Amino acid sequence: MKAATAAKKLGVYLEATPADFREGVVSRAELNALQADPPQWLTDLRRDGPHPRPVVAAKLGVSIAGLARGGVTEPLTTEQIEALKQERPEWLERERATQAEVRKETARIKQRDAERAQRDA
Repeated sequence: MKAATAAKKLGVYLEATPADFREGVVSRAELNALQADPPQWLTDLRRDGPHPRPVVAAKLGVSIAGLARGGVTEPLTTEQIEALKQERPEWLERERATQAEVRKETARIKQRDAERAQRDA
């Protein structure tokens, strides 16, 4: 698989990976080995970043679209993410509330569907 695909599966920002990883091809066996026994560079990237948007969004408790609405377009380090959590800017609070509502609605629909399936069975 392409390095970009492997980086996505590993949850790391491709541009921060070593050059030999970025320029190479990763087999399924190599990907499994990286996941099972991550090398130091992978451990460091996962811990310190920079992190790709999906990871940043998850760490902040918002959606990827919420990051964009908040003006966050670049990868962030763990330190930068923690600083945002401490600062609690208005956009972050608004996006967290939106995400909480989405999760609540998703749970409600799941519950409704389960009740319907149980009733129909």
